[in-house]
Amino acid sequence: MTAYEEKKQSLVRCIKMLERSKIMDYNGHASIKIDKNQFLINIGNCQRSQLSVADICQVDFDGNVIEGNGNPPLEFHLHTGIYKARFDVGAVIHCHPKWSTVLSTAGIEYLPVYAQGSLLYPLPVLNSPDSINNVDMANKLTRILSDRPAALMKAHGVVTTGENIIDAFVLLNYLEENSERQYRAQLIGEPYSFSNEEMELYYKKLHNKRLFLRTWNHFSAKLDGTIINF
Repeated sequence: MTAYEEKKQSLVRCIKMLERSKIMDYNGHASIKIDKNQFLINIGNCQRSQLSVADICQVDFDGNVIEGNGNPPLEFHLHTGIYKARFDVGAVIHCHPKWSTVLSTAGIEYLPVYAQGSLLYPLPVLNSPDSINNVDMANKLTRILSDRPAALMKAHGVVTTGENIIDAFVLLNYLEENSERQYRAQLIGEPYSFSNEEMELYYKKLHNKRLFLRTWNHFSAKLDGTIINF
């Protein structure tokens, strides 16, 4: 399998794992940058639960299809905006998960209540529920995102980024797990929020490729038994 084909396969696996975990629904999209002005992304009208490599298209930063069986999602501008602004980013995921979207809908700040979730704090919020389907909205999002790995969009969804698709996938899972724990804790009391010192400690312990791959393998094995060896 070529590196190009492997990237397509990893996108398919990423989206199917997110759908199986109920983090991504019938909408949502993930991309991998493959050149300075091109990326792979799932086509807009695909079935996320039944995704295959045939549902992955290659597009340029203007949304023109270079290769594939369909058009990219209308929010492809979200991906191009981030790739243009962040040369360190090699993969982007956008979807509408339940728990983190509940927090932004209620105007509740995302707090570091879970060790892995602290890797994303502070988590910026775009103060608009509008779709990122044009250049202006993409620019607003990238300004809010700045150099952070993720951002919320008020009453809309979330975007995570990474050097590769594993990083973006893992951070999205950490973010959503943290959001659910925070929501549930707030039902019965005041959630404990980690101190700066604790967050620094957890970042050193948890932000590494080996642990990220282990998290990816956990969900991949649940999907179909496939794991990537360390």
